[in-house]
Amino acid sequence: MSIRLLKAVLMKIGFWALVALLVCYAVFPFYYAVITSLKPSSALFQIDYWINHVDLSNYAAVLSQSSFVQSIWNSILVAFCVVGISLTLGLTAAYALGRVRFRGRGAVLMIVLGVSMFPQVAVLSGLFEVIRTLNLYNTPWGLVLSYTIFTLPFTVWILTTFMRQLPGELEEAAIMDGATPWVTLVHVFMPLMWPAMATTGLLAFIAAWNEFLFALTFTLTDSQRTVPVGIALISGGSQYELPWGMIMAASVIVTVPLVVLVIIFQRRIVSGLTAGAVKG
Repeated sequence: MSIRLLKAVLMKIGFWALVALLVCYAVFPFYYAVITSLKPSSALFQIDYWINHVDLSNYAAVLSQSSFVQSIWNSILVAFCVVGISLTLGLTAAYALGRVRFRGRGAVLMIVLGVSMFPQVAVLSGLFEVIRTLNLYNTPWGLVLSYTIFTLPFTVWILTTFMRQLPGELEEAAIMDGATPWVTLVHVFMPLMWPAMATTGLLAFIAAWNEFLFALTFTLTDSQRTVPVGIALISGGSQYELPWGMIMAASVIVTVPLVVLVIIFQRRIVSGLTAGAVKG
């Protein structure tokens, strides 16, 4: 019995040690960025693992740049538009692909998934011509279009998977009550899809918020750039020196909203999808 107890204790210690190692590996880069952003310029290259002195000069310098503040608003506009469009189109497509039986449904899903497999650089030139033809170059709507093209496929795929797991009795009961497909989707399925919508919406928001290549290619002026490009273009007093303190402060500022969103939607993400939907 004592040997079994010892093995159980050692396994538990090993498990929590592994968890601690993974947490440190994931959190340490952001933690070190926070520490670096709180250092004055004279102490940036001193290696410290604890906050000895709080200096907000880097944050003040970053937020005093009107171009960076404008890029934050641009990212907010683009990210929320991408999430709204992706969820709206994704829900309707998921209902058709997950609940309606028709020939070629599997092929359509494979095509949708295949679109998301193309690297961004492979479609960059063609997409640039499309955006220029539509007169969307150097506008937020050009970014919304390009981001939606890449976020919509995995949104449709994930929502279709969740839609297939919903009990068929719910749809049958709605049809017996005379509900149309739109009413069934909005009033029956959508309340049960909130966990899936929160997950896919958060993924779409993160993808749009962090995207760099399209934002760099399809925008030209500071008034239209998003935060990844805004951070890349931060410059200091000398062209040969990068203001690492300001860059770290900007990185912390744009990362905090993502952390807050994950904390807010945590319960939605991990909650049961159809818990209590059918009584039986």
